[in-house]
Amino acid sequence: MEILAEHGTILIILAVIFGLYMTWGIGANDVANAMGTSVGSGAITVKQAIIIAAIFEFAGAFLAGGHVTKTIRKGIIDPSSIADTPEILVFGMLAALLAAAVWLMIASHKGWPVSTTHSIVGAVVGFAVAGIGMDAVNWGKIGQIVASWAVSPLLGGTIAFLLMISIRRLILNTDDPFQNAKKWGPLYIFMVGFIISLVTIFKGLKHLNIELSVGMSVVVAVLIGLAVSAAGWVLINRVTMDPEADREFHFASVEKVFTPMMIFTACAMAFAHGSNDVANGIGPMAAVVSIVQSGGMVAQESSLPLWILVLGGIGIVVGLATMGYKVMQTIGTQITELTPSRGFCATLAAAATVVMASRTGLPVSTTHIAVGAVIGVGLARGVGAIDLRVIGQIVVSWVVTLPVGAFLAMLFFFLLRGIFG
Repeated sequence: MEILAEHGTILIILAVIFGLYMTWGIGANDVANAMGTSVGSGAITVKQAIIIAAIFEFAGAFLAGGHVTKTIRKGIIDPSSIADTPEILVFGMLAALLAAAVWLMIASHKGWPVSTTHSIVGAVVGFAVAGIGMDAVNWGKIGQIVASWAVSPLLGGTIAFLLMISIRRLILNTDDPFQNAKKWGPLYIFMVGFIISLVTIFKGLKHLNIELSVGMSVVVAVLIGLAVSAAGWVLINRVTMDPEADREFHFASVEKVFTPMMIFTACAMAFAHGSNDVANGIGPMAAVVSIVQSGGMVAQESSLPLWILVLGGIGIVVGLATMGYKVMQTIGTQITELTPSRGFCATLAAAATVVMASRTGLPVSTTHIAVGAVIGVGLARGVGAIDLRVIGQIVVSWVVTLPVGAFLAMLFFFLLRGIFG
């Protein structure tokens, strides 16, 4: 307690600095991964991706992310044994933030799309083992997370594969692909608006005190879906055939129809990601601020002040703008060749899976889902369409994320305890 009273201001400043560093890592890796399909398919530029992320990541975090965050992320550890020494939890959360941020920076530099969630979870486990003891860790939860390495990409990949097959049947393999793309395009855009709004209404509006029945939620989601679809219809109808481009690539004009559709899915993916993953980065920062300001109270939940959400949003956009291009390249061009129609399927599948998972409480990773979705789109053209070497590298980076995060957190925990203890 004395340590918190004496060094409280410095600890809060460190939490803000490490939190910004962590959200910078989220932007450079996770958001870049979420935007990679849109940029890689040529539908939007990197500059447009940054603008979309700035608006919709923040909207997702603010509207659907909730203003309450679990102090101990996802029930990974039990802090009850250190209730009398809250400074240990403060050092632990600072160490976890710094460890996860360092690992995200290394992974982003290498172009590896790794999971923010798993980075912070690995770091929290590392601090718990070092600072509290092995018994404090909920190993069952860790088992669920390991299982999600298979579940997440499988879910995203399956939905993307089925979407790609439907586009092939309804549009690409028909007598008039261009007209059929214009005909069916608004329906696919309706799916984007409907899925995202339905899950936002179900999951994310409690803190705004908006409570709707299931029936009413569906009606509102349908109306939003129709509004989004109408906007998409206007954009699609502006697209004209390009006979010159069609000579080089038979489906060039069809792909032009999917380009405005990709803008909607990019916005949806940014919103879904903001609602699901931004709190992972700023949760520990909120925990430190809450413990210090309350004079050492260790709560299972802590409020998420608006200024912390804003800080998180700023960190994410800067991360995407400065280092995001490497992960975007991996997702967008190296796993399989993406066109706007393939990118659309991958992004819609990923967004749908993320929001369904956050509704059902499945411990999935946005990154793993997005990678799985890109693989699913590639597999629709056969195994030869995907680069197995790149996938192998990505899987290895996933497996090492938990232990690397844990090791770094142990290191930083002992360092912080040595400095302040």
